[in-house]
Amino acid sequence: MTDRLSPSRPHTEAPALAMPVGGIGTGGFAVNADGSLRQWQLQGMPNHLGALPGTGFWLRVTQVEPPLNVISMVQGTPVPDPQASLTTDGFVPEWMTAAAESFSTFDSAAFRGTYPVAEVELTDPRHPVEVRMRVLNPMAPRDVELSSIPTGMFEFTLTNTGPIGVHGTLAGSLLNAIGWDGITPIADSTPGLGGNVNRLRRGKGWSRVVMDNPSLDESDRLAGQLVLAADDETAAVLTRCSGLEHLDAFLRSRAGNDGRSRLALAPTIGDPQLNAPQGGSGPSPQGRSWLGVVGVPFALAPGASRTICFSISWHLPNRFVDIEQFGAPHPEWGASTFYLGNAYGRRYLDALDVQATVERRWDELVERTLRWTGTLAGSSLDAREVEHLAAQAAYVRSPTCFIGADGRFYGYEGSLGDSTWMWSGVFGGSCPLNCTHVWQYEAALAGLWPSLERNMRDTEFDVMQAAGGSIPHRLRVPTYLHQMTDEFIGGPEEPALDGMLATILKSLRDVQRGAGSEWLERRWPQLVRLYTHIREKWDADGDGVLRGIQPSTHDIDLAGVNPFMGTLWLAALRAYEELARRVGDTEAAAEAAERFRSGSAGYDELLFDGTHYIQVLDEGDPEDFQWRTGVLSDQVIGQWWAHQLGLGPILPPEHVRSALRHVVASNLRHGFADFAHPYRVYADTADDVGLLMCTWPEGGRPEVPTRYADEVWTGIEWQVAAHCFFEGLEEEGRAVLEGLWDRHDGRRRNPYNEIECGDHYARAMAGWTLLQARSGVRVDEGTGELHVGAEGRWPWVSAAGYGTVTVGEQVEVDVVEGDCPFTVVRAD
Repeated sequence: MTDRLSPSRPHTEAPALAMPVGGIGTGGFAVNADGSLRQWQLQGMPNHLGALPGTGFWLRVTQVEPPLNVISMVQGTPVPDPQASLTTDGFVPEWMTAAAESFSTFDSAAFRGTYPVAEVELTDPRHPVEVRMRVLNPMAPRDVELSSIPTGMFEFTLTNTGPIGVHGTLAGSLLNAIGWDGITPIADSTPGLGGNVNRLRRGKGWSRVVMDNPSLDESDRLAGQLVLAADDETAAVLTRCSGLEHLDAFLRSRAGNDGRSRLALAPTIGDPQLNAPQGGSGPSPQGRSWLGVVGVPFALAPGASRTICFSISWHLPNRFVDIEQFGAPHPEWGASTFYLGNAYGRRYLDALDVQATVERRWDELVERTLRWTGTLAGSSLDAREVEHLAAQAAYVRSPTCFIGADGRFYGYEGSLGDSTWMWSGVFGGSCPLNCTHVWQYEAALAGLWPSLERNMRDTEFDVMQAAGGSIPHRLRVPTYLHQMTDEFIGGPEEPALDGMLATILKSLRDVQRGAGSEWLERRWPQLVRLYTHIREKWDADGDGVLRGIQPSTHDIDLAGVNPFMGTLWLAALRAYEELARRVGDTEAAAEAAERFRSGSAGYDELLFDGTHYIQVLDEGDPEDFQWRTGVLSDQVIGQWWAHQLGLGPILPPEHVRSALRHVVASNLRHGFADFAHPYRVYADTADDVGLLMCTWPEGGRPEVPTRYADEVWTGIEWQVAAHCFFEGLEEEGRAVLEGLWDRHDGRRRNPYNEIECGDHYARAMAGWTLLQARSGVRVDEGTGELHVGAEGRWPWVSAAGYGTVTVGEQVEVDVVEGDCPFTVVRAD
């Protein structure tokens, strides 16, 4: 890893930093800045409080003369949770606090990384062994299969910094959690545990503890398998470790003076199976489970280093509907249990199969992952931009998203957590499923794995779309169930207009990201039905201006002539025109172009007040939850979309820039210590800087203002900041980003988890558009063009390949993976 990674953070200054480790739809865990492993969510059940007691890494360092014998947890001393509002990323499991009091911990831990690669440097004055821990889950843009391996890969480089040789053992431990529901805190007697079996498997240079629970039927929701492995076939293995005292005794008995494992040591710590060739095979008692432990011996001369690899792989293939779905209740379904499955469960036979893949492809998986982080780090993006843009992929690979056994990509709005306890609890998926109005903002999935983004369009057209053309903003699963085409949905009640407009916009983006002409031709009749529904319901008079009740992402109905829905409509008109031209429907293209010309002039004339765009209600429109003359932060969101798609101005550029300047000047608040929060709190200290959703700097705040006006949503902050860069307003864009990033610097909030209605909230993936806004790089695979703008070295990603493009007097394109079959087009 290069020095272009995120700056090194002492773990004491980043107690809330927790980088997710896991693939697309696999569940996973997180590595904290202190090197500890937390937030265990292997089943895909969102739960930031998930803890596996006794799980982690341990180091015994010994020296003959002068005598030395130290056993440490391979992590820094846990720092108490900073207790930031609505987030639990700093939560320290009770078992870890207790273990840190019984064992020693490293005096110093420092974190640095570029997602999905984390590095933790650990040092301690009590012994001379310095530890560099690198952990990752394999990831490569475009490659869904490689980015969906259910594993965590660890590389520990041990260095003897002292003048005398040392020896010892580096051990990994993992609790056999098969049967655990992913929610109930694991204690002395935990429902679901019991009957757990651990077995030793050696061969091909590795030692493995295979963990399962034969008492569960293979179709059980919680059935599956785990594997803890290390790349030393002679490692000491304790298959049935009963707890930390047992683990401590195991470590103390492991190494002789030569640093090799005493595999023939007589059992002295209460485990009759300790030295059996295949380890223990007995089941755990009811309510209890075993730790599996693998200890790799080492001997280091002064100045010498050794790298030891570990991995944790899992296979939990059975996913069932475990969420409260929106829409009307259907009593006829009774107590049915609906199967969804996990796509990776069809790709791998079990966790041993996963582990075999990891072992066989280790170097390739690490190399390809580092190619991606190196592409970002080696570009003209600055270090903070690299860190936060790389982190955008974490949302796709968090439990917010999964791929079912049917191959469909599914996304919640977020993962339930401390921000949702007041209405829906803290475990599970938030606001299911594939919510079109929240996912309207996301760009990271489309930017990194365009085939999965197109998968969501296919679901919208094939499953969700009603006969009349509308698309409900939520999906009911399994997809063969009746969809919400004729029901009140919830959040808002009727199909969200902004979500339907986004389907048109995203369809053009899909074509630009490699969907192909055949896909567009197949989808064109459905796009026509969708467009016709929108046009006839909200623009029946044909003037290009939407009127009436307009259900929105604010969970309420907007009304009258308003710029939020209006600019999305104008961008959608341009996108529809472009799609019509590409499919050869010249009549539809001409109709949309004329409606756009009329609508653009109408919106600007009706709503621009000299500084920004306001809302004008028609007679009879509801007044509650509107903003009237207020300053809505995403009032020109449609122009942000138009920039993404290369559609040109949809309103007078000078008016758009004026509106953005006014948004930042009015809504970017510096300090929240004395701010009255009527609802959820996302910024709360005197130092916090955040962009409020809506303000009324000139007065006129309605008695019942637009919902969430006083909240700070990171998805909107990203969108406004990127839009500022698109418009050349770099100072304004930087101000918004610095506030967002400073709040999520690891001290109180996690740079890998921006919350809204749940953790890892999908709207935050609007941040990926900053890359295009900064660089001017846009790929249109439909026309075979790579558009470039600003001078510098910039990443590009397409369905065909990815790499960098260097823009100067000449343009040079480098391909990291895949191909670049594009003609370069420079901006005027």
